[in-house]
Amino acid sequence: MAGLWVGTASLVAAGRRGRWPQQQLILSAALRTLKHVSHYSRKHLMVSRNLGSVGYDSNEKTFDKILVANRGEIACRVIKTCKKMGIKTVAIHSDVDASSVHVKMADEAVCVGPAPTTKSYLNMDAIMEAIKKTRAQAVHPGYGFLSENKEFARCLAAEGVIFIGPDTHAIQAMGDKIESKLLAKKAKVNTIPGFDGVVKDAEEAVRIAREIGYPVMIKASAGGGGKGMRIAWDDEETRDGFRLSSQEAASSFGDDRLLIEKFIDNPRHIEIQVLGDKHGNALWLNERECSIQRRNQKVVEEAPSIFLDAETRRAMGEQAVALAKAVKYSSAGTIEFLVDSKKNFYFLEMNTRLQVEHPVTECITGLDLVQEMIRVAKGYPLRHKQADIPINGWAVECRVYAEDPYKSFGLPSIGRLSQYQEPLHLPGVRIDSGIQPGSDISIYYDPMISKLITYGSDRTEALKRMEDALDNYVIRGVTHNIALLREVIINSRFVKGDISTKFLSDVYPDGFKGHMLTKSEKNQLLAIASSLFVAFQLRAQHFQDHSRVPVIKPDIANWELSIKLHDKVHTVVASNSGSTFSVEVDGSKLNVTSTWNLASPLLSVSVDGTQRTVQCLSREAGGSMNIQFLGTVVTEGQEMCVIEAMKMQNSMTAGRAGAVKSVHCRAGDTVGEGDLLVELE
Repeated sequence: MAGLWVGTASLVAAGRRGRWPQQQLILSAALRTLKHVSHYSRKHLMVSRNLGSVGYDSNEKTFDKILVANRGEIACRVIKTCKKMGIKTVAIHSDVDASSVHVKMADEAVCVGPAPTTKSYLNMDAIMEAIKKTRAQAVHPGYGFLSENKEFARCLAAEGVIFIGPDTHAIQAMGDKIESKLLAKKAKVNTIPGFDGVVKDAEEAVRIAREIGYPVMIKASAGGGGKGMRIAWDDEETRDGFRLSSQEAASSFGDDRLLIEKFIDNPRHIEIQVLGDKHGNALWLNERECSIQRRNQKVVEEAPSIFLDAETRRAMGEQAVALAKAVKYSSAGTIEFLVDSKKNFYFLEMNTRLQVEHPVTECITGLDLVQEMIRVAKGYPLRHKQADIPINGWAVECRVYAEDPYKSFGLPSIGRLSQYQEPLHLPGVRIDSGIQPGSDISIYYDPMISKLITYGSDRTEALKRMEDALDNYVIRGVTHNIALLREVIINSRFVKGDISTKFLSDVYPDGFKGHMLTKSEKNQLLAIASSLFVAFQLRAQHFQDHSRVPVIKPDIANWELSIKLHDKVHTVVASNSGSTFSVEVDGSKLNVTSTWNLASPLLSVSVDGTQRTVQCLSREAGGSMNIQFLGTVVTEGQEMCVIEAMKMQNSMTAGRAGAVKSVHCRAGDTVGEGDLLVELE
């Protein structure tokens, strides 16, 4: 859910004059922000002052045909730039993705296997066959899947096909966290204290952790995306962390090697976008602030960072470029740093691919990073110098996921999108998506619905536009995280820039509970709900002669309504004059004005001059409505079983002591939300 669940309110309407059957309005007022995904956004924001005029030179020959070895929003994103450059595209897809948006956008499409990723999007043999069949000259891997797989890059090179990314040496060097850290030290890049070798077993992990000093970070050497990472604060957590991280690393990357380093408590996660060519040139394209995370995965990103000063930005950029040049890096890549409260920064890792959050960099620089990657892969030198790279305005990105934010800040949800509408009618909005109404969010792939990006002349404007965009995002059929996203961007600490990678756990120590209504917001909600209810009743009068049940009499001037909100009953009196309702709520009088287009999924209302966007999620014949407003013998805590959801190992614990009565699942089974796994006596 997106926004906030206000709770359940039952509204019983009883007229002052005349009587009619009791009708109830069940208010599930969700101050959530909607997720929108219908098709890849055509209105794509690309803002720039100095570099925005840099277009697509039709005389600059690159490739005739590119195969995009990915799916979803990133495949759509790559295809979009290829079309602008006059390049034909080939999409690959699993059998369940045959009708996906990226398949429809491409000039050609080839099925590479069944739904599981190991049999389709990670199936190198099938993908190589698709390349031969379509005679594609180059491959863009997007992010994830094979984007950082050196064997895939070697296979392409052996067939004379260009890999749109760095060469295999850079992938190997930077993809291995142990080797990359040694290279970073050699390039005089600041690094985190830790053990530079491979940890052999759990007991060695404990010994190393004690030497470094707790807390420590245990992470997969070949990892990324938050997978295979655990924080340990003592010996027991180190043993458990070693076991779980190695299992997760093997599952996600086919490589269970781990390393251990000092965990920097309460840091910021700030990364530098770099771009290099095959002629020895490299640039840093400013930073991205990526500190808002859950389970080491980013949720909200922005560019630039409110925390960095010009001197620190330049120092981080220069070290990032030094590392890129040290491995002869030739493509778009990202150097990630941890930054402490005193602006000391430490190399974390390098991602040798296009980053998920690249759109915010495109917004403030005007560069199309996919275009730059294609040019570099063809052998062209970079067109810009470091002095040419601007910071124009501010951009914010929210990752909209099919997740339940009330469960560990977001556990994957599956379902089918019954309705989807992106807020592209608003200014300064860009949406990178790869779904449409009717699309399925399945267990096989990442549950991301879209990346919602807003741009403004400054941070305040960009954040206000994000708030509006979240309120106007219509996503029905799946649970989503808009409520959490909206709460983050309006939180006072976030607005001030007082953030770290522990933001979510600090602000919501007991988990995300949704938006807490202020008195003013509560009254607004009650007034809007009352007005909506009466508006529906008035509309029903037009069909009075055909109605099988009595409706409100036309001569009723006032409606006295009882609304239950948060277990408290409020008496509300509403009357209307044209498109304006006058509502008395708990001693206050509010005027609610709207066009009252009750057929629209979105309703813009003005409450005493304050604009709000609400959504009527459902309405039953009896008058009930759902409204979205503003978005094993075991001891307690002992691990019972481990579930792998979206390749994340989730440890399940017993809530009470007791003997296990029965186990309802086996290793390797696919389980869903609500399934019974272990039963205690």
